[in-house]
Amino acid sequence: MDVKNKTVIVTGAGSGIGRALAVEFGRNGAFTVCCGRRAARLEETVGAIRNAGGDGCAVAADITKREDVRRLVGTVMAKRKSTDILFNNAGSFRSIAGVHETDPDIWWEDVTVNLLGSYLMIREILPHMMTRNEGVIITMDGGRPVGGSGYACGKAGAMELTRVLAQELTMQKSNVMAIAAGPGLVRTEMTQLQAETEAGRKWIPSTREYFDAGKERRPEEIATATLRMLAALKPSFHGKAYGPDTDFATW
Repeated sequence: MDVKNKTVIVTGAGSGIGRALAVEFGRNGAFTVCCGRRAARLEETVGAIRNAGGDGCAVAADITKREDVRRLVGTVMAKRKSTDILFNNAGSFRSIAGVHETDPDIWWEDVTVNLLGSYLMIREILPHMMTRNEGVIITMDGGRPVGGSGYACGKAGAMELTRVLAQELTMQKSNVMAIAAGPGLVRTEMTQLQAETEAGRKWIPSTREYFDAGKERRPEEIATATLRMLAALKPSFHGKAYGPDTDFATW
């Protein structure tokens, strides 16, 4: 798939991996819709896209709220008439504790953003893609760390959602594709929390160790891998997961 002139929605586009994805899509000619809860951060991302020679817009929305998701997709469809790629990147990892110590509200927020948010975005955009019988839905995976059970459960659910969605699309003989992405350990606001807080150092010491050793991945690595994946896109990619080091010629 050549992304030039395609319409792409990236959730969680205000910082980190989401911003890197949005800029890379824009650099390659896509019109990128930047979604997130922090309007000012989204506008910064749109500015970075334009500095890279691309174009896009910002739509502030909370993907865990059905009315926000409807408004977001409605805005995109009114402006662009179609959506070619949805990248479910937005995530939450605030609950760092043993299961018995967790705050249930914060734990559930992690599950809600990672799983319900992805589901609501897919549910709203999928009918439009199925009507055109084309489109790609990419959902971000993550680790399953000890001490991060809310995040782990949310991401595990999102990956099951991707697997089942791929099977449903195949059953319906749809050309829409569902794919998962795994970026590796990237230095972001979420992982900085793991490295810098007492709870993070106790439960997920490997994050700080990776940072200290300079072993973390850069946000741009999964962004460029995503463009390489789309350039090589073929039916066998359906339902699979890729990462920065995937060789798409043999995948």
